[in-house]
Amino acid sequence: MSTVARFVPTELTVPEIAALIDHSLLRPELTDEDVRRGCALAEGYGTWSVCVRPADITLASRLLAGTNVVIGTVVGFPHGSSATASKLFETGRALDDGAREVDMVINIGKLRSGAHGYVEDEITQIAEATHSAHGLVKVILENAYLTDEQIVAASRIGERAGAEFIKTSTGFAPGGATVHDLALMVGATSPRVRIKAAGGVRTLDRLLELCALGVTRFGATATAAILDEAAARSADGRALPVPPAPREQGTAEAAAP
Repeated sequence: MSTVARFVPTELTVPEIAALIDHSLLRPELTDEDVRRGCALAEGYGTWSVCVRPADITLASRLLAGTNVVIGTVVGFPHGSSATASKLFETGRALDDGAREVDMVINIGKLRSGAHGYVEDEITQIAEATHSAHGLVKVILENAYLTDEQIVAASRIGERAGAEFIKTSTGFAPGGATVHDLALMVGATSPRVRIKAAGGVRTLDRLLELCALGVTRFGATATAAILDEAAARSADGRALPVPPAPREQGTAEAAAP
């Protein structure tokens, strides 16, 4: 377990909260018009990025050219079961199309089988390909299918393999981000690795609660509701306080993407 403390802010302004959000546009039923609206929302609210389906990268890149919104995408999504060669092809194509952040799903079955070398080698190859294009990698663990020991092991594997982020979930599994799982991920890694919470982060209070654990990025579809609430609470221009870190175990929440 890491003994080095992570920096946790005591307060956040609305723009700082927006910069913690990857606005998620991953639902399979989204139309091109939905993607356009989602990109406009991300630009208008000043989110860090949009996370789009691989087929939408070109559209999102065109829509957000000249803005500060980063283009992210997913690889091996949502089950993580593609062959490593397929994931590498997806990664290369995504980077060529304009993505700069790659959220890759680990091979969940291999991890559960104890094939840690396979999992680490796959992440390493994807990280090297992404870094060569000056991008960064977020490793999705899909904690709903893992034991505590497997979450810790996967978090450490992701750090060794060179990922910049470890992420809780796809948002398409039975459970999403929980306090318990995030505490395990934070404790298993050094502050060099950042933590992303996804799945069930639908309110400002939930986002701030998880910030207190050291989470620095959030996958969200409720972006507008979160940031509208933040703006309403800070109408006088003051920053919003980050509460003390929660101590409860936390329960798995519905993981609507």
